[in-house]
Amino acid sequence: MKKTLLFDFTVNKENNTVNVKRAFNADRELVWEAWTNPEILDQWWAPKPFQSKTKIMDFKVSGRRFYAMVSPEGQEQWAIQKYTSIDPKTNFKFLNAFADKDENPDLPGSDWDLTFSELSGTTTVHISIYNESRERMENMIAMGFKEGFTMTLNELDTLLSTLKK
Repeated sequence: MKKTLLFDFTVNKENNTVNVKRAFNADRELVWEAWTNPEILDQWWAPKPFQSKTKIMDFKVSGRRFYAMVSPEGQEQWAIQKYTSIDPKTNFKFLNAFADKDENPDLPGSDWDLTFSELSGTTTVHISIYNESRERMENMIAMGFKEGFTMTLNELDTLLSTLKK
């Protein structure tokens, strides 16, 4: 019997923040690897039928990930993540912004803060996404962020079950 794992999605309009908590039936090391290894990340970082394609990933403070969400028709929507803080296997932060194919960001972006915790083989990822304005946050939600990100995290859950040792 598969246990139901935590999934919580809240919007805080007072501070322009989206908060997501998602538990995974995998140890923290594997979940961390899925978020920080481009070969694994590209297997789940897009709601189906889209695919993620990482062009550059340098996971270190001041490093970046430059990637595209690719539609089934081959259209690419580029984005960049600039890593601002990394505490291995516990927390990392990045600025996320859409970009053009030449890596020019469309600022402002959003600030992501991810914290990983494990209890009895279940890892919970706490994600806080701060937007500089309520309008930007509400536009993100209106574009289907909750539905798309939920699908994406479900893809991660499925992938983790195949990667477990």
